[in-house]
Formats: sequence, structure tokens, C-alpha cells
Amino acid sequence: MYERIVCLTEEPTEILYRIGEEDRIVGISGFTVRPPRARKEKPKVSAFLTAKIDRILELKPDLALGFSDIQADIAAKLIRHGVEVHIFNHRSVAGILRTVKAVAALAGCAGKGERLAAELEAGLDSIRERAARLPRRPRVYFEEWYDPLISGIRWVSELIELAGGEDCFPEFRAGSLAKDRIIADPGEVVRRAPDLIIGSWCGRKFRPERVAGRDGWGAIPAVAHGRVHEVKSSLILQPGPAALTDGVAALHRIIRDWAGATDRAAAVPGPGGVRESPG
Repeated sequence: MYERIVCLTEEPTEILYRIGEEDRIVGISGFTVRPPRARKEKPKVSAFLTAKIDRILELKPDLALGFSDIQADIAAKLIRHGVEVHIFNHRSVAGILRTVKAVAALAGCAGKGERLAAELEAGLDSIRERAARLPRRPRVYFEEWYDPLISGIRWVSELIELAGGEDCFPEFRAGSLAKDRIIADPGEVVRRAPDLIIGSWCGRKFRPERVAGRDGWGAIPAVAHGRVHEVKSSLILQPGPAALTDGVAALHRIIRDWAGATDRAAAVPGPGGVRESPG
């Protein structure tokens, strides 16, 4: 059982707090925002690409937890200093649930992890059931970055569909790296005509007006009807519990509101009593 854990990313911190094992955490990522109290209670020892190796060693951790091949160099440095390191590299909803169980098991609390994973799955089932009752499913373009255009990672694509939408670029979801999800031709977004655009620029504030002002994008239904939204990256781009709770809930609200608005529009008689189809 590990007693002194350094969390190099937010997800293990959130998981350990959720299962009541936060006392094991001796250091966290400076990007951690969930839970807010973690920033007050725990020393910040890493960013995403860099870490304060000397500071981590001073904390005498018996385990460091991180995420992604991007943290391989940090992991290697810690390993050379004798620290045990576990780097998760999941990209799917199933991977997030598996990670919840794994982090809890590493803390010697497998049962707590199973219960949290079951709670998260129940929440997803509830949203899936509500999404199934929607009268329409919108085409959704999710933008993770703007220069170049990068579409959503796999768990985001899966959550869009679970929440009642259809991902405009499902073929990119298998790309584990951002470079594998680059949309080389912005005109392809125009051609796929999304009903909704949802932006989440990692580390940057999303600017709907910049999206709407792109060449030719005024013809996109989402832009023409003012359906360009933001879901904050802290909710949806962290592969931890937040994505499966607040993140998917935010997606569902946007999709539900669109479905309700288009359903009402379809019910309004047009000139001469002819029903107008939604835009």
C-alpha cells in the first residue's frame, strides 16, 4: 500500500479526494483545480511538461502518478531517483473508469474505487437515457485547439454521442496524440455542416467570435443560428471523474437546448400554414 503519493496531473488527485484518501497525497500538479481545496492543502510540484524533481524527492514519495506519454521524461527522471512511477495513458471513457479503479487499488482501497466507478457509470446511464428521449440528434463539431484546428479526443467524442449528439469527426477519435486529430482543411468543417460547435481550448479562453469570423464559416448552421458554445477545458479535457460528471452534463445541456429549440421551430407554421423545417 502506498502512503505518500505525488500526483503529476489532476485526475489522481480528484480520484483520491473523491474516495476520501487525500491524506496520502503529498504533492500535486499546479494545474489542479478539482477539488479547489487541494490547491490550498497540497504543495504544487509539477506542471504538465515539467516537474520540480528536487522538491518531489524532498517529499519522499513512495509513488508518483501521471498521465500521458508526454510525461515520459518526468517519469524517467523520477525512476532514476528510485521513485516508483505509474503513468496512465488512457483515452476513452472506459479508460477513465478503469483508471479510477486502478488509482484506488494502488492506494489499497479497491472497494472504494469500485464504488466510485459504479457511481460514475450510473450517472452516465442517466444521461444516456435522457439523451435517448431527445427528438433530434445534432451534428457536433468539438474544437480542442484553433491553430491548427484539432478535434476532440476519444473520450470527448464518446461523451458527445452519449449526451445525444453526433460527432462530426468520429474518424479522428482513435488518434491518441493531438497531431493525429488535426483538421488540415478548415473548409471540411463547413462541408460537414455542424448544428453545434463546442470549443474547449486547452489553457485558453474560447472565443466564439473568432470561430464565427473564419472564412466561409458563416454558412455553418451552428454559426448562422448562434449555436457556438464553450465547455471549459477543466471540465472536459481532463481524463478523470470531472469529464464523466460536470463535463458530460455540460455537453448534454447544450445538446438538449438545441433539440428543444429546433423542435419548437419545427412546430411553428410557416407562411400559408406550411410548417418550416428547423435550420
